[in-house]
Amino acid sequence: MRRLLCVFLAITMGLVAHLVNAKPYKGAEIYSSDSYLYGRYEIRMRVANASGVLSTFFTYKNGSEVGNTFWEEIDIEVFGKNNATEWQSNIILGSSRPTIHTEQVHTAPSSLADAYHTYVVEWTPDYVAWFVDGVEARRITGTSTVTSLTNPQSLRFNIWSSESVPWVGAWDDTALPVYQFVNYIDYKAYNTTTKTFEGGWRDDFNNFDSARWGKANWSFDTNRVDFAPENVVVKDGILVLALTKENATGFSGTPPADAPASSSSASSVAVSSSAASSIAASSAAPSSIAASSVAVSSTAVAMSSVATSKATSGGGSGGGGAVNLLWLVLLGGLALVGRNNK
Repeated sequence: MRRLLCVFLAITMGLVAHLVNAKPYKGAEIYSSDSYLYGRYEIRMRVANASGVLSTFFTYKNGSEVGNTFWEEIDIEVFGKNNATEWQSNIILGSSRPTIHTEQVHTAPSSLADAYHTYVVEWTPDYVAWFVDGVEARRITGTSTVTSLTNPQSLRFNIWSSESVPWVGAWDDTALPVYQFVNYIDYKAYNTTTKTFEGGWRDDFNNFDSARWGKANWSFDTNRVDFAPENVVVKDGILVLALTKENATGFSGTPPADAPASSSSASSVAVSSSAASSIAASSAAPSSIAASSVAVSSTAVAMSSVATSKATSGGGSGGGGAVNLLWLVLLGGLALVGRNNK
């Protein structure tokens, strides 16, 4: 009986793996093992240029995707549409579904995919601010949008494709493969007493630090891709996140070289844009809430086969009927074991 049960469980887990990785396109995501409350996050990256594609960095309170849990997230999302000249700042929070969004779209003077650029998020108890190449693009100060962010958050990069055409543009898979290249991330902790950023750590991606980062293997509703660990590659001191077709994962080329970056202290003297302190009302399509990945552990995904949704309805399952099907298979197997035991 034990042998039969083991075989049955192995088949069931195989079905789970198939259901989780059923999409014809594969993206990539990494997530930090540790979570951080406040800080300055500086990222040097070059993004993908393709309609329908998003290259991102964001902070995310693990478990936010669980229904009725208070969601906490801060985003930088660069659109691949319109020659990758636009990016979006956003804070997502709230227990109700749909969650509250503060999306604001910013336009760069040239394509963000043609070279590496320096992106900074500063998160303190008093404000959240976004910078690109030393210029402050937005600041939210002293509102419940900021003061509601009270829990440590993990750090994440991903490249993915939303099914919301009004938000991210039309999809054309002839553009694949496309890549997001990250030179480094520099984290500074926030000292609430001195109100300064200090200490922290830096990852130059000379290798993939598996103690610091994990590779995602899940997806979520409105996401055209599954996240595949094979699409996370470190080469020549660059983190490469790939978006590919199903049978063409990985990266075998040479990452583009990065020109010397400007001083990381540039944001401290940057001038705010005229609209920086306003909280923009969301004008994106409802499904644009699927701005980033679901922070579910790979173990939880494997056991339940549910890829939790970040769609506006919230609490939905990207796995559809997968769980019900697996339960039927499981019950049938247990019945078989019971019958053989008689």
